[in-house]
Amino acid sequence: MAQKIILDCDTGVDDTMAILYAALHPEIDLLAVGSVWGNVDIETATRNCLHTVAMAGRAEIPVARGAAGPIDGSDAVFAYHVHGDDGQGNAGTGRPVGETVEWTAAEQIIRLAKRHPKEIELIAVGPMTNVALALSLCPELPSLLKGVTIMGGAAGAPGNVTEVAEANIHSDPEAAAAVFSATWPLTMVGLDVTMITTLDDSHRATLAAGGSIGQYMADILDFYFSFFEAAAFGERRSCMHDALAVAIGAGLLEPELAPIVNAYVVTGAGPTRGQTVCDLRGMYMGYPEQHGATTRVVLKSDPAFAKDVVRVIAEAGDSPIDLTRVR
Repeated sequence: MAQKIILDCDTGVDDTMAILYAALHPEIDLLAVGSVWGNVDIETATRNCLHTVAMAGRAEIPVARGAAGPIDGSDAVFAYHVHGDDGQGNAGTGRPVGETVEWTAAEQIIRLAKRHPKEIELIAVGPMTNVALALSLCPELPSLLKGVTIMGGAAGAPGNVTEVAEANIHSDPEAAAAVFSATWPLTMVGLDVTMITTLDDSHRATLAAGGSIGQYMADILDFYFSFFEAAAFGERRSCMHDALAVAIGAGLLEPELAPIVNAYVVTGAGPTRGQTVCDLRGMYMGYPEQHGATTRVVLKSDPAFAKDVVRVIAEAGDSPIDLTRVR
């Protein structure tokens, strides 16, 4: 039976790939998508969510608009330099597609969790604001979800915003802290694995050789590759953060190393703000016992996973919507 999931996305380039993978994979039942601020502003993220499900031929999937900034009311900071001004590598169609549902992304999580108790994996691949809001609105939410998987954090890897903090956590540490302290089974797919699970130009070529869906994905990856070439790898390849979280959260990819440990998020001011602190001492000496630990920290997974995502999208054929750019 296909795993039911809700995706919560700040839809930039890698989120688009994650939504396509989830919407097109036969072993995933994508119930809904929620937008959240992060890579881009909430209006752009919402438009990209709607455009992506329509592009996949899945316009029936409800999309709910989510939070526009951090839960504490502080200013939002975006990553247009990574994802382009349109969140699509400056290669999006520019076409508005579809309408959001009338409820918020946080309310959507609660509605669906009550409709399908213990069946849904909530997969959040942007700032955790919507998830924390849903938790505040519905304190019993941990008992209604199967689990929560996040793309975020770093256990042993360096941060990508500060020395110790990863972007999705650092964007809203207070929200992330609430998510980590809840009693649900939490899977953290962080920089320890996402920075070594990459796409390169051979993958782009495979996508470009597919139908219009693959070609669109190949086009928007160009800007993303250029960012990572300049900022991280010195060559044209990119991380595929979010699709990896989808595969692990949906049970399609079993991590090779993922201990269940106590973990928390550092809040407040100071150089460690947004750090995810994961108690990995048991990997060396089995001490101390971690009673009540609920966070599964993915430390090792298949670095060649990209080929499966590329295959699914490249084989999807042509989109039912026009993917040419508005000039």
